[in-house]
Amino acid sequence: MSGRRVLVLYGSLLLGFAVVLCRLFWLCSNTAYAARAEAQSTATLMFPARRGNFYDCNGHLLTGLGEQWLALSLPGEGSYTKLYPYASKTGQAMLYQKRNASRPFLVEVMRDVSAMGAWCYAVPRRYGDAPLASALLGYLDGEGHGVAGLEAALEDLLSGTGAQDKLVCAVNAQGKLRSGTEPELVKSDSGAVGVQLTLSRSIQRAAEAVAVQTMQSGCILVLDAASAKVRACASTPGFDPENVSASLNAPDSPLVNRAFQAYAVGSVFKPVLAAAALEAGKTGLVWDCPGYCVVDGQVFRCAGGVPHGEVNLAAALKKSCNGYFIRLGQQLGAETLLQMSRQLGFGQEVPVAGALHADAGKLPSAGELAQSGQLANFSFGQGGLLASPVQIAAMMNTIASGGVYRTPFFVCGSVDETDGTPLETLAHPQSRRVMSAENAALLRKMLQQVVEEGTAQDAAGLEEGAGGKTGTAQTGQFTPDGTERKNLWFAGFYPAQQPRYTIVVLQDGQVSTEHSSAAIFARLCAMLDLLA
Repeated sequence: MSGRRVLVLYGSLLLGFAVVLCRLFWLCSNTAYAARAEAQSTATLMFPARRGNFYDCNGHLLTGLGEQWLALSLPGEGSYTKLYPYASKTGQAMLYQKRNASRPFLVEVMRDVSAMGAWCYAVPRRYGDAPLASALLGYLDGEGHGVAGLEAALEDLLSGTGAQDKLVCAVNAQGKLRSGTEPELVKSDSGAVGVQLTLSRSIQRAAEAVAVQTMQSGCILVLDAASAKVRACASTPGFDPENVSASLNAPDSPLVNRAFQAYAVGSVFKPVLAAAALEAGKTGLVWDCPGYCVVDGQVFRCAGGVPHGEVNLAAALKKSCNGYFIRLGQQLGAETLLQMSRQLGFGQEVPVAGALHADAGKLPSAGELAQSGQLANFSFGQGGLLASPVQIAAMMNTIASGGVYRTPFFVCGSVDETDGTPLETLAHPQSRRVMSAENAALLRKMLQQVVEEGTAQDAAGLEEGAGGKTGTAQTGQFTPDGTERKNLWFAGFYPAQQPRYTIVVLQDGQVSTEHSSAAIFARLCAMLDLLA
């Protein structure tokens, strides 16, 4: 080989060596590559984001009552075999899917498995085995964000920044923990806060128990009569907030909060006309009821077409005489009825929190009520009138509380979860006098007679007495055999003297029921006595 060729060869080798050295220097000095190298030796696992809890009026937890466990699965250390028997269904699926994983991961297990030598961590469980007020609270999506109910309406407060705790593992090339190291739990402050509701956990539990025992479909609302704070809001059938998909296509609509929906109300609306008559001083009407009433050729029947004979206002309420209230509506006039209805909250949304509200329902216009048939229907709670159970509760509570309308409310405010300190008041309920205290007292006596001697005797027998009004509303919906479905209502107060609670019971879309709504009311009142 010539000298020139040797020199060329050595020159080429030196040049290649220089390129390699430059490349190594660049790699070592480049922060991005350094970070990537660090990441290859560190596994960071994220825990579910911390979320503020809901509390009842006494500071008792409504969510976060339990805990769930996450175990650390490490590659090549028998984690699959060790953890599989203790994993939840979700965890077992994850273990199978990642059985050959080369990096550690967290898997849901049914209990603390630390005694088996596994790294195990407790995290809050949002909903318990017997979740409370699911229809009101709502549920979360797969990412832990609220998508319905108060969970969605108060998402910003409850989620805060969304920061998550994390588990940092120093691992080798095989994904195992490096010798002499342990997983490091790094806590984060999400900024989430809790929310205190007006609900009472014990009263909510009682209302849900009664609803499940006595009705197929419906809701129960319990208000503190003095303040209109909602102590219970139960809707049935319920759903599992940890398995919402199972209820998405259910025919009985378990995801609907029936307390917030608008329904045909029927005779439970008649106290509105009684209140208007008392305030207008027009209580002298006496009607000889033949079991029906004819208005411009249209025949409107009382229930079953049963004649009630000669009735005044008190007797008409007691017997729920449609004909009497048609004549009373004609005497008072559409504008007077509409004015009292608006004063009692009908035709208006009831705010709950954020964008969440109870339906406004439907209040006929003065133009619609200019038609005699429409006015007749409206006078006994039928026709174009629709209202939510929350609106019916507000109406009855006005009577129970001495004639002052108060907007029912559900949310007290936000609280610091570390010590329960109030942070911000979220509820600003409206109040206004609608009836004189004297007229409200007279109407309460009439409604007490409805329970003692009238259509609501299924609610009689309570030691302290009760008052209220029944309602059976046509829905225009029919079963395949032609039977019309009906809404069965009872709205009342308890005790009869100095009421503590206003309670609304609705069984919606029913053909037949085992228990009347008045009987359900009585059962709940008996339970409330035990809780007192």
